[in-house]
Amino acid sequence: MSDSEQLVTAGHLARKAVIYVRQSTPHQVLTNQESLKLQYALKKRAIGLGWRADDVEVIDSDLGFSGSEAGHREGFKELSARVTLGQIGIVLSSEVTRLSRNCSDWYPLLDICGYRGCLIADHDGVYDPATVNGRLVLGLKGTLSEMELHTISSRMRAGIVNKAERGELALGLPTGLVRDEHGLVHKDPNLEVQDRISFVFEAFLRLRTAGQVLRVLNEGGLTLPRRDRFGDVLWKRPTISIVTSILKNPAYAGAFVYGRNSHTRTHGPQGTVVRTKRLEMEQWRILIKDKYPAYVDWETFERIQRMLKDNHAEYERNQTRGVPRSGKALLAGLLYCGECGHKMMVRYTGATRYLCTFSHQQYGNAPFCQNLPADPVDGAVLEAFFEALSPVELDLYEKAMAGREKMKDEAQHARQQQLEQFRYQAELARRRFERADPDNRLVAAELERRWEAALRELRQAEESEVAERHEDGSVPVELTEELKAIFKAIGQKLPEIWDEDLLSQPQRKALLRCLIEKIILKRIAPDLIQTRIVWKGGQTTTFEVSTTVGAFADLSGAEEMERLTVKLFKEGNSDKQIARHLTDLGHRSPQKTYVLPTTVQTIRRTHGLLWGGRLSGEIRTHHVAGYFTLPEIAKQLEVPNPWIYTRIYNGTIRVTKDAKTGLYLFPEEPTTVEKFRELKEGKIQKLRF
Repeated sequence: MSDSEQLVTAGHLARKAVIYVRQSTPHQVLTNQESLKLQYALKKRAIGLGWRADDVEVIDSDLGFSGSEAGHREGFKELSARVTLGQIGIVLSSEVTRLSRNCSDWYPLLDICGYRGCLIADHDGVYDPATVNGRLVLGLKGTLSEMELHTISSRMRAGIVNKAERGELALGLPTGLVRDEHGLVHKDPNLEVQDRISFVFEAFLRLRTAGQVLRVLNEGGLTLPRRDRFGDVLWKRPTISIVTSILKNPAYAGAFVYGRNSHTRTHGPQGTVVRTKRLEMEQWRILIKDKYPAYVDWETFERIQRMLKDNHAEYERNQTRGVPRSGKALLAGLLYCGECGHKMMVRYTGATRYLCTFSHQQYGNAPFCQNLPADPVDGAVLEAFFEALSPVELDLYEKAMAGREKMKDEAQHARQQQLEQFRYQAELARRRFERADPDNRLVAAELERRWEAALRELRQAEESEVAERHEDGSVPVELTEELKAIFKAIGQKLPEIWDEDLLSQPQRKALLRCLIEKIILKRIAPDLIQTRIVWKGGQTTTFEVSTTVGAFADLSGAEEMERLTVKLFKEGNSDKQIARHLTDLGHRSPQKTYVLPTTVQTIRRTHGLLWGGRLSGEIRTHHVAGYFTLPEIAKQLEVPNPWIYTRIYNGTIRVTKDAKTGLYLFPEEPTTVEKFRELKEGKIQKLRF
């Protein structure tokens, strides 16, 4: 009796002997039959150790599963549970790698077996995990098994990456591309598949959004080609995910890409969860251009990716502009806060306004970083846009021509390569036809058709090459006077049609985005917004936009207006004359873009300047019995009348005009004045009468 057999006692024989069978992949289950037979043959080993045939059981539910972890292996879980319950006297496996290739799973099994007195056996012998020697040997075998798995995986990954770096790794191809028996990739021979995929790209470049492409497909009753799990083409109803998957796949641009996704493994009670994240283009591990036949060129593909990213309207997280929509705000998606640098939102409640909500969203009770009116900013930016568009840069044509000359040699080289490829394909088709059996007419006819098609492609390529050379030599090198006049007319006529119904609001916004990259806004005074436009190409334009304020004191030129008003009044000018003169000097009233005579009256009242005992053009204010009038409340609060008017207009003070007098009246009570004082001090937010 060997030493291993001496470890088997009557207590072990009174329990079951379990054979654990596992193969790592479904392919191994089908192909590695000899290994599978050796594992099932362990039943004879168990009988030889003393167990009755009826007491030997096989657990083979983990066939086709890797031993790298136990979370997905139901057979291993069953084995561990039965050992814990004390039902198993010995666990047999051809080698410990079948049980586990992960020490995190292996050592807990050893602990349970040692505690429950369960033996472990393989082809080399029988081991008792409860003894020091047995645990030492089994522990070393488990560590070596884990290291072996790591070595095998590293070797396989290195081989895959090495093959991918050459662009020879046979990755799965999207619908519209097929791989022939020689491993070469071609466009799908089904012309309908080719045309439908090309239609998706062309429609997106014209409509600029994936949603619009989907709408066109659905309205036309068009389906899109997809592959099933067997590789056959199916025609399915288009969805937004199918459209975007076509637009985002670099294989359609002729590029071989490896490492587009990152995989994060999270270990939890339900096993390992793999989360996949799509990486940005600059983070792709391997990118080889011009590897496949392309539906669009690479420059167009990059432009499509920028458009898709820009259309994704998650302003706070992605800092993108979003799709031009039908809202009134012209600059939605283009604005950045000059205080904190974050994206600014649009609010349409009441008047249209641009808000920076970052601090408010982060901290809950924090005020808005900036809250700016939209109309004056839109108007000023639109004027700058027209001004930038009117003198069209005619030298752009010359620059484009210089770039075209630079690309001519590259295009010529590419065409020569393409001609060589067509010549090879035609020669290959000829050889295949000549090797075919003439009596097999079906095969010979098809091969002859392919040969003729290859010759037509070669002939068309040669004709295109000749035509291309002819066109290259006939391109004008300078603009004619007629073309220059047409270019100049573009900027002159656009303002005329801007306010007409010829352009929709999304089209107006799209036109602005053709020149404007982004706009930074910063309030530098209560009535001034510093606006900086960043144009395409990096140039900037900075100017100030005047906006309305709630009180005269908030105007930047308030002191200068007061000084001029007093001076002009003493010179004998009327209120209207003073207002007109101040407007010509660039001043304004708090709520208007010009100076109102009533603003002049307010300034005179402050300085005690009267005409004939009363203010010129002023209606004497009468007291209404039982009520405070608005001027009376303003006088008691020591605030100007517009302070109260502004809060009535924005809803802070809720009151309606008296039908008889046409005035705003407030109850003549001490609590009325006290409530107004609390509003002024910020103790309450709203008043209602």
